[in-house]
Amino acid sequence: MTVMTMPAASGHPLARAFGLINRTVMRLTEATAVLLLVTETAILLAGVVSRYMLDNPLSWSDELASMLFIWLSMLGAVLALDRGEHMRLSAVVNRLPSNWRGWFETMSALVVCVFVAFIILPAWQHAAEQMPITTPALSLPDGWRAAALPVGIVLMFVAAVARMAQRTTLRQFVTGLAVLLAIGGLLWLGRSALTDMGNYNLVVFFVVLVGFCVLGGIPIAFAFGTATFAYLALTTHAPLLIVVSRMDEGMSGLVLLAVPLFVLLGGLIELSGLARSLIDFMAALLGHVRGGLQYVLLGAMFLVSGISGSKAADMAAVAPALFPEMKRHGSKPEDLVALLAATGAMTETIPPSLVMITIGAVCSVSISALFVGGLLPACVATLAIVAVCFVRTRKEPRPTARRASFGEIARKLVVALPALALPLLIRTAVIEGVATATEVSTVGILYTVVVGLILNLFHKQIDFRRVYPMLVDSAALSGAILLIIGMATAMAWALTQSGFSAQLVAVVQSMPGGATGFLFASMAVFIVLGSVLEGIPAIVLFGPLLFPVARALGINDVHYAMVVVLSMGVGLFAPPLGVGFYTACAIGKVQPESAMNRIWAYMAALVIALVVVVLVPWISVGFIH
Repeated sequence: MTVMTMPAASGHPLARAFGLINRTVMRLTEATAVLLLVTETAILLAGVVSRYMLDNPLSWSDELASMLFIWLSMLGAVLALDRGEHMRLSAVVNRLPSNWRGWFETMSALVVCVFVAFIILPAWQHAAEQMPITTPALSLPDGWRAAALPVGIVLMFVAAVARMAQRTTLRQFVTGLAVLLAIGGLLWLGRSALTDMGNYNLVVFFVVLVGFCVLGGIPIAFAFGTATFAYLALTTHAPLLIVVSRMDEGMSGLVLLAVPLFVLLGGLIELSGLARSLIDFMAALLGHVRGGLQYVLLGAMFLVSGISGSKAADMAAVAPALFPEMKRHGSKPEDLVALLAATGAMTETIPPSLVMITIGAVCSVSISALFVGGLLPACVATLAIVAVCFVRTRKEPRPTARRASFGEIARKLVVALPALALPLLIRTAVIEGVATATEVSTVGILYTVVVGLILNLFHKQIDFRRVYPMLVDSAALSGAILLIIGMATAMAWALTQSGFSAQLVAVVQSMPGGATGFLFASMAVFIVLGSVLEGIPAIVLFGPLLFPVARALGINDVHYAMVVVLSMGVGLFAPPLGVGFYTACAIGKVQPESAMNRIWAYMAALVIALVVVVLVPWISVGFIH
């Protein structure tokens, strides 16, 4: 049977016009996003130089960087949507016949179109409300910053419509729209019943609806946003611009600016050849050992972890630099992503960590004690991951690479010294106060550019034609990551306002078993919370509620902090809900279903390590005087 195409099908003049308009818009968006990324780097680097070298801090640098950051985030998210690079779970859809796959693709595009169409007006209202507010240093209207949200949402609508117009048949469009209207109509007619359900309606929206969206191949960020919008519209009297304002809050934290900058740093490390020199040296040391390159990745994550305050940024600093070389040495992408996610789960306990700084600030815990206490739990978690790597690789064929001689190792060490110095430079810059956790990536970028250009004088290994595409890729990947965080923040706010947070605290307090029972209950709670929140928002929301309970039960603050941070890490990277898992897949450019089967052994090992930390307080407090 021939399937009739809709008027804007791919060969139709109208579809070609859609495509031309969209390509033009996206080229302008690419150029603007690249300019913003370069400008952000320059602004933050100027702030570091002015403060540390000239002893004349720029009072406006962070403010301007923050204003431009939300524009970079939204335009990057637009590019990711146009390029089909937003993270989604496609395992179920890919197993269906081709006509059904096309229909689910249509449904995905329709959901995106409907969601962004509904929030366009609230986004403009949010920007208008911010216009009377002026920034303290530059005295600029905050509405100029907030305008990034409606502009980005409109561009997403254009990209989604153009993509659907070129790929959708008339039958797929009509049936998809009918199903969408039917589901929306049923929810609308049943809104009284949903309200009467109390907090049980959270299951309908945040378990059933999100689950169907994710399994249907809808991008994770838009699945979160759709469920949150539907919950607020149908069961509360909250203004719908709350969704946009929470998105704004989630995507505007200056610490998250480390994400695009570390993504850029990773791309530059790979482009400059520093990654190749580092991997060559590590391979010379461990290339003849089964699983040697996995240990290289684990060690690299341990070196850079915690410096950015964002696990996404930690991974973005390592994966783009190491993955290409590791793949060339035979590692499978899905194995690398699974290991990357597992190592990301334990990184926040390694100082300097902004999550632990946040705990110290909002829960009145000694930050220096947290920094001392975090090292040994991180080592325990690392050893658990090493054990899984050892078991997985011991039956693999022994690598064909021969053991390198001492002379070869020494020569490769000399070549790799600039790359080996980079993590030390980054960590020292943070600890010594040269740069903040957000700014430090710019120090790494400057170092990598200078060293790369000097090395290029001798080896001519930089392909300058790759620079612009690399900048575009960095912007798109960053936008995909940050949109997930923004939507998850909106969803977390909805869960908090529902009263779920207070009920959660009451349930945890009532758990039997005294202090040990409370620790295990907290572990379970923060694993769940970690599935939808980055560490800092979760701590701000729940830390002041639960830390006093822990103190009343005689639990040491540092011990409880380590349990909380490690638990959130496990939840953040545990599929199918863990946002960090999809972030790792986005950074590694691997479909989630490919990595999902490979991560469970690592997660089990991390849970065992977490239980050990719970049961042995000395691991957290043994070195605190």
